Amino acid sequence: MQPLRTVYCRAYQKALRLALPLLPYRKPQILRKPSEVAGIYRQKQIGSVMLVTDAGIRQSGLTRSLEEAFARARIRCCVFDRTVPNPTTKVIAEAVRMFRANGCGGLIGFGGGSSMDTAKAVGAQIAQPHKSLSDMAGILKVHRAIPLLTAVPTTAGTGSETTLAAVVTDSRTRHKYAINDFPLIPHYVLLDPEMTLHLPASLTATTGMDALTHAVEAYIGKSTTHETRREAEEAVRLIFKNLEKAYRSGSDRRARAGMAKAAFLAGDAFSQSYVGYVHAVAHSLGGKYNIAHGLANAVILPYVLADYGDTISRKLARLARVAGVADRKVTDRTAAALFIEAIRGMNRRMHIPEKLDGIKREDIPQLSAYADAEANPLYPVPAEWNRKELERVYYQVMKL
Repeated sequence: MQPLRTVYCRAYQKALRLALPLLPYRKPQILRKPSEVAGIYRQKQIGSVMLVTDAGIRQSGLTRSLEEAFARARIRCCVFDRTVPNPTTKVIAEAVRMFRANGCGGLIGFGGGSSMDTAKAVGAQIAQPHKSLSDMAGILKVHRAIPLLTAVPTTAGTGSETTLAAVVTDSRTRHKYAINDFPLIPHYVLLDPEMTLHLPASLTATTGMDALTHAVEAYIGKSTTHETRREAEEAVRLIFKNLEKAYRSGSDRRARAGMAKAAFLAGDAFSQSYVGYVHAVAHSLGGKYNIAHGLANAVILPYVLADYGDTISRKLARLARVAGVADRKVTDRTAAALFIEAIRGMNRRMHIPEKLDGIKREDIPQLSAYADAEANPLYPVPAEWNRKELERVYYQVMKL
């Protein structure tokens, strides 16, 4: 990256870091039972809510306990179950119409990151009916409070239950962008490991690696705080301890609970300290080819960490020791290499590929431009790369 642009990016990131204590960041309040969720909405005198999920989760019966809790509380619950991976502006518009038609006063994002992002985007559109979603892309453009929002994660990875971001894909152009503003942070989150017990092994693996990516990118960036470093370290420890157990035995409640906690901590860490180029590249691939976000992150992560080289050796070495893959006897450079290899090893054991299908060479310049626009100057990455330097990542992960 050109020196002047690097100076601009670093100045922008420093200004955001200095402003963080003054910004209205908040953590969602954790709930443990569906009855507690219904009780909150009844207490707030909200008589109608919209539950946003996908057809598979609805058909599996996972939403039943929450729907029944609302029925007992005499709160109308209409269900929008047409959420899609990488939620599109078209689907979000359908959900907004349902919300308005049913006179809803509250939202439930029930499922993985796509359901929660859809619910957040609906909230943003209700709060700002005269703005398009693309008008709110970027940071701090929602401004107004959204309807009361509760997140119910059924995966342990996306972290969307703690974040101020909603990631949206334009139905026409397939451009994927994020809306970032503090009103989008869910007010409450239902953390119930029972919700994740039926998650397929493949999704357990990729969403778990998504959580690891959140923790690692938040940790190695230049806008960390004492709290986010602590949260990221604990998330990494929990993921290395529990992810493969949950992958091998989906009914292992202790492992599922450990992963739910890890996802929450990692989400909170990156909400304040941001992510990096892994996410920027993954978002561009998800928008263009509909590649699942967790899968993209899992594949991209070790390549980007290796490319950062010695700029992150000391930090990766600390994570390697926290994760138990290196001891204090080895050098930081060796420990960092062991950590990257441990990530590759987890991917292999959980049958996550080393490369991604479908990437076309002729698309790479545009994809890297999208990633560059998303990441720079916002993300406090360890080393600044421009769009040409980002192209290298696509070539590394594409399946020949």
